[in-house]
Amino acid sequence: MSRFFPAAADCGRHTIFGTTQVRTYAGDHLQLSLADIPAHAVIDWHDHPNEQLGLVILGRVTFDIGDESRTLGPGEFFFIPAGVRHRVTAHDEPVQALDAFYPIRPEYR
Repeated sequence: MSRFFPAAADCGRHTIFGTTQVRTYAGDHLQLSLADIPAHAVIDWHDHPNEQLGLVILGRVTFDIGDESRTLGPGEFFFIPAGVRHRVTAHDEPVQALDAFYPIRPEYR
């Protein structure tokens, strides 16, 4: 295994909110998570102590962050401050999003 070039087997794999698959890898201070969200799936309201910054890669998805709501598509960014409640709702097609977390989420290792 190379720490600099992790293979798929070196990544964490988790199912969150029942149907969303995430693949994760962490450095010393930052963690990436590639989320595959099925069509019409909902990642229900939650918050965490980690700052989250992300990019939609495929599909259309509605983010409810705090008291704001916005539908995003490929190439659009989102930011979720630590401790802010948020929810994600996929539209008619599967969604793929890349998330970065700081600090690292130990439950995603």
